[in-house]
Amino acid sequence: MIYTENTNKALRLAYEAHAGQFDKSGVPYVFHPLHLAEQMEDEESIIAALLHDVVEDTAWSLADLRAMGFPEKALEAVALLTHDPAEPYLSYVARVKENPIARRVKLADLRHNSDLSRIKKVTERDLKRVEQYAAAIRLLEA
Repeated sequence: MIYTENTNKALRLAYEAHAGQFDKSGVPYVFHPLHLAEQMEDEESIIAALLHDVVEDTAWSLADLRAMGFPEKALEAVALLTHDPAEPYLSYVARVKENPIARRVKLADLRHNSDLSRIKKVTERDLKRVEQYAAAIRLLEA
């Protein structure tokens, strides 16, 4: 990961926005976007990885992020990565595929979320979700 003024700002925001949130195994949620960001190679992708769930899962909006001065390319990716539950999942993934930054971040997101070793007790619902993620990965890689 590279550290710039904007990536450091995104790190701080991800930490603040996800404070008090935990993943399915009880680990602080912020480790998920950090894991994705570590796989990215440029500033915009790192920012998008760090902030990919901020708009979807917290009170922060795209307008808030824009007001903070994040690069527009990163914010375009964050907007695409923010899934509206009314949109069919694979339609959402197809939209994400069209943006190189969003596509890279989503692939890393899906792979990390498909790692069942992160879950204390795997359920049938988890297995179904991983099947859906595998279909999304195939679509993004096609």
